[in-house]
Amino acid sequence: MFDIMLPQDGQGPLYMQLYRHIRALIQNNDITDGTKLPSIRSLRQQSSLSKTTIETAYHLLLEEGYVLSKPRSGLYVVNPQSIQTLEDLRDHNSTTLTHRSPTCNEPAPTSTNNMVDFDLLAVDGHSFPLSAWRSVLTDALSLSGGTIHQYGDPKGEYDLRVQLTHYLKNSRGVSCSPEQIVIGSGISYSIHILTQLFSSPMNVAFEQDGIAQVGDLFTQHGWNIVPVPLHDHQLSISELEDQNIQAIYVTPSQRPTGHPLPYNIRMEMLHFAYHHHAYIIEDDYDGEFRYTGRTIPSLQGLDHKGVVIYTGTFSKAFTPALRMNYVVLPLSLLEKLQTMEHILSSPSRIDQLAMSLFIERGHWYRHIRRIRHVYRKKHASLTQLLALHFSDHIHIQGDHAGLHIELTVNTSYSASQLIELALSEGVRVYGSQYAGLHSSKSLPRIYMGFGGMDVCDMERGILQLKKAWSHAFTTDTASS
Repeated sequence: MFDIMLPQDGQGPLYMQLYRHIRALIQNNDITDGTKLPSIRSLRQQSSLSKTTIETAYHLLLEEGYVLSKPRSGLYVVNPQSIQTLEDLRDHNSTTLTHRSPTCNEPAPTSTNNMVDFDLLAVDGHSFPLSAWRSVLTDALSLSGGTIHQYGDPKGEYDLRVQLTHYLKNSRGVSCSPEQIVIGSGISYSIHILTQLFSSPMNVAFEQDGIAQVGDLFTQHGWNIVPVPLHDHQLSISELEDQNIQAIYVTPSQRPTGHPLPYNIRMEMLHFAYHHHAYIIEDDYDGEFRYTGRTIPSLQGLDHKGVVIYTGTFSKAFTPALRMNYVVLPLSLLEKLQTMEHILSSPSRIDQLAMSLFIERGHWYRHIRRIRHVYRKKHASLTQLLALHFSDHIHIQGDHAGLHIELTVNTSYSASQLIELALSEGVRVYGSQYAGLHSSKSLPRIYMGFGGMDVCDMERGILQLKKAWSHAFTTDTASS
């Protein structure tokens, strides 16, 4: 335990001063890993701060992974790694991760095996907490030996749903009970459940610039996908009404641009759903990863009438190999779900029980904090490389969150042409699912994932991409 003395010349609300002060102590290694924070009561006595001020500051620290909560014990510090420069990360990747030469500029032949893929779905392959996961798997088998031979709850193991309830409330601002959570085996399974909960196929709105790969899954179940424009400061309610929209699929914490959905549009969506008997499907697939400012709470936490269906996954923050995600259903859909339990099929009970222990013992919070720093460094490396080699030819969006960035490319070429040019040089980049709907006057948008990349492959891919796109920029310069 230790004392916390707030600076006398602090600026802003007291809870932000307290939050920033403790965060700085952690970042500067003045508070070591595993140190217990003073209780709210103790800190009130030594600082004269209000309970609300301290609770709010502690919540921000918990939300961003600087501390973890141990039941009936308190908050404990998770000391972050220092953020490295591009050169530091390159050396680290070359020596401890990729085991390859630190020289990243070696040319590689263009072939399928040497394709540099800026995959939007890939995750870091070196950050899996193998030792901790092996431990909870062993304990899950030992502690549940008497029931492990039985079928579990089709909605998912109750202990895991309890742990998720606490985690989602503290870290994502989701308000729910364990009974509202359905554990699934992936987004495809969850969409299947959702389409079965409604009596007939619906018109579901997707963000026009979205890159979500789930549109085809809705279409396969007969739902009609309606791409709609979604700008930072306005939402066309009349367009939603004209299209008879009955559901909106949205990724408010991580949109293609990297900017979260503004509060005013979140409220407009909710009011539309309230007045038109519609639902909002909130996909929070990588809401844990925000690199500047506060983590953005969920849209579901703003919903007071039960119209938001919240979905989350372990695939991005943990591993897609687990094949485990979850859906938080509004209370209005639970009764119908009870009549459909015959179609429910939750993933491995052993994996669920292990994940429950993994969260309960604090491993999840430590892992989130660690992997967030890994991705922050990768994000910084990619944006630095792009700025170095493309200069004014591109504009980088998505510089705040998620595992991909969006490029607006200053060229007359289309996104599909740029993608083909990249492929010809052994680089795979991506376009919008609804790119064909953009105005012909719009600059092309390209999407690049970095979660599964090491710095050497990242640099090699950027150099090959520069070569692939050089003609597009030369042609435009000559014509101007």
